[in-house]
Amino acid sequence: MENTLPSRRILLAEDEEAMRTYLSRALENAGYEVVSVDRGTAALPALESEHFDLLLSDIVMPEMDGIELAQRCNEVSPRTKVMFITGFAAVSLKASRDQPQAKVLSKPFHLRDLVLEVERVFEDREQARV
Repeated sequence: MENTLPSRRILLAEDEEAMRTYLSRALENAGYEVVSVDRGTAALPALESEHFDLLLSDIVMPEMDGIELAQRCNEVSPRTKVMFITGFAAVSLKASRDQPQAKVLSKPFHLRDLVLEVERVFEDREQARV
Protein backbone atom coordinates (compact mmCIF):
# COMPACT_ATOMS: atom_id res chain seq x y z
CA MET A 1 0.00 0.00 0.00
CA GLU A 2 1.33 3.38 -0.96
CA ASN A 3 1.93 6.10 1.61
CA THR A 4 -0.41 8.97 0.76
CA LEU A 5 0.82 11.39 3.42
CA PRO A 6 2.49 14.43 1.90
CA SER A 7 6.18 14.48 2.70
CA ARG A 8 7.47 17.14 5.03
CA ARG A 9 9.57 19.79 3.33
CA ILE A 10 12.86 20.83 4.88
CA LEU A 11 15.02 23.76 3.83
CA LEU A 12 18.63 22.99 4.75
CA ALA A 13 21.05 25.93 4.96
CA GLU A 14 24.61 24.64 5.44
CA ASP A 15 27.73 26.27 3.97
CA GLU A 16 29.95 23.18 4.15
CA GLU A 17 29.29 21.12 1.01
CA ALA A 18 30.17 17.68 2.44
CA MET A 19 27.97 18.25 5.50
CA ARG A 20 25.12 19.58 3.33
CA THR A 21 25.24 16.46 1.11
CA TYR A 22 25.50 14.15 4.13
CA LEU A 23 22.53 15.75 5.93
CA SER A 24 20.38 15.97 2.80
CA ARG A 25 20.89 12.31 2.02
CA ALA A 26 20.07 11.22 5.59
CA LEU A 27 16.88 13.29 5.68
CA GLU A 28 15.77 12.13 2.23
CA ASN A 29 16.38 8.50 3.27
CA ALA A 30 14.11 9.17 6.27
CA GLY A 31 11.34 10.25 3.88
CA TYR A 32 11.66 14.04 3.89
CA GLU A 33 11.77 16.30 0.87
CA VAL A 34 14.93 18.40 1.21
CA VAL A 35 15.94 21.59 -0.56
CA SER A 36 19.49 22.57 0.32
CA VAL A 37 21.34 25.86 -0.07
CA ASP A 38 24.86 26.92 0.82
CA ARG A 39 24.12 30.18 2.66
CA GLY A 40 21.42 32.12 4.46
CA THR A 41 21.11 34.67 1.67
CA ALA A 42 20.17 31.82 -0.69
CA ALA A 43 17.67 30.39 1.81
CA LEU A 44 15.67 33.58 2.21
CA PRO A 45 14.23 33.74 -1.33
CA ALA A 46 13.22 30.06 -1.04
CA LEU A 47 11.41 30.78 2.24
CA GLU A 48 9.61 33.70 0.60
CA SER A 49 8.47 31.74 -2.45
CA GLU A 50 7.93 28.15 -1.24
CA HIS A 51 6.39 26.36 1.74
CA PHE A 52 8.74 24.58 4.15
CA ASP A 53 7.79 22.76 7.33
CA LEU A 54 11.27 23.13 8.81
CA LEU A 55 14.30 25.36 8.38
CA LEU A 56 17.38 23.38 9.39
CA SER A 57 20.25 25.83 9.49
CA ASP A 58 23.88 25.91 10.45
CA ILE A 59 24.45 28.93 12.67
CA VAL A 60 27.88 30.02 11.46
CA MET A 61 27.66 30.83 7.74
CA PRO A 62 29.00 33.59 5.48
CA GLU A 63 26.85 36.59 4.49
CA MET A 64 23.94 35.84 6.85
CA ASP A 65 24.22 33.65 9.92
CA GLY A 66 21.61 31.12 10.95
CA ILE A 67 20.21 33.26 13.76
CA GLU A 68 19.52 36.19 11.43
CA LEU A 69 18.08 33.74 8.89
CA ALA A 70 15.76 32.31 11.58
CA GLN A 71 14.60 35.81 12.52
CA ARG A 72 13.83 36.56 8.87
CA CYS A 73 12.12 33.15 8.54
CA ASN A 74 9.85 34.06 11.47
CA GLU A 75 8.83 37.21 9.55
CA VAL A 76 8.25 35.72 6.09
CA SER A 77 7.15 32.19 7.03
CA PRO A 78 6.00 32.15 10.67
CA ARG A 79 4.62 28.59 10.52
CA THR A 80 8.02 27.16 9.53
CA LYS A 81 9.75 25.49 12.48
CA VAL A 82 13.44 26.26 13.04
CA MET A 83 16.24 23.93 14.09
CA PHE A 84 19.92 24.86 14.32
CA ILE A 85 23.05 22.80 13.93
CA THR A 86 26.39 24.11 15.15
CA GLY A 87 29.86 23.04 16.18
CA PHE A 88 30.35 25.99 18.51
CA ALA A 89 29.10 25.77 22.11
CA ALA A 90 29.08 29.55 22.67
CA VAL A 91 27.11 30.06 19.47
CA SER A 92 24.67 27.40 20.64
CA LEU A 93 24.01 29.40 23.83
CA LYS A 94 23.40 32.58 21.81
CA ALA A 95 20.98 30.72 19.52
CA SER A 96 19.06 29.38 22.51
CA ARG A 97 18.76 32.90 23.90
CA ASP A 98 17.83 34.60 20.60
CA GLN A 99 15.50 31.86 19.29
CA PRO A 100 14.17 30.07 22.39
CA GLN A 101 11.60 28.04 20.44
CA ALA A 102 14.28 26.59 18.14
CA LYS A 103 16.02 23.28 18.79
CA VAL A 104 19.84 23.40 18.74
CA LEU A 105 21.78 20.26 17.79
CA SER A 106 25.52 20.45 18.47
CA LYS A 107 28.09 18.86 16.15
CA PRO A 108 29.28 16.19 16.10
CA PHE A 109 26.03 14.24 16.09
CA HIS A 110 24.95 10.93 14.65
CA LEU A 111 22.59 11.08 11.68
CA ARG A 112 20.12 8.96 13.64
CA ASP A 113 20.04 11.72 16.30
CA LEU A 114 19.36 14.34 13.64
CA VAL A 115 16.46 12.35 12.19
CA LEU A 116 15.04 11.72 15.69
CA GLU A 117 15.20 15.44 16.54
CA VAL A 118 13.52 16.38 13.25
CA GLU A 119 10.77 13.83 13.96
CA ARG A 120 10.33 15.33 17.43
CA VAL A 121 9.89 18.81 15.97
CA PHE A 122 7.10 17.51 13.74
CA GLU A 123 5.50 15.51 16.58
CA ASP A 124 5.45 18.64 18.74
CA ARG A 125 3.70 20.50 15.93
CA GLU A 126 1.09 17.76 15.57
CA GLN A 127 0.41 17.75 19.33
CA ALA A 128 0.01 21.53 19.29
CA ARG A 129 -2.77 21.19 16.69
CA VAL A 130 -4.78 18.70 18.76
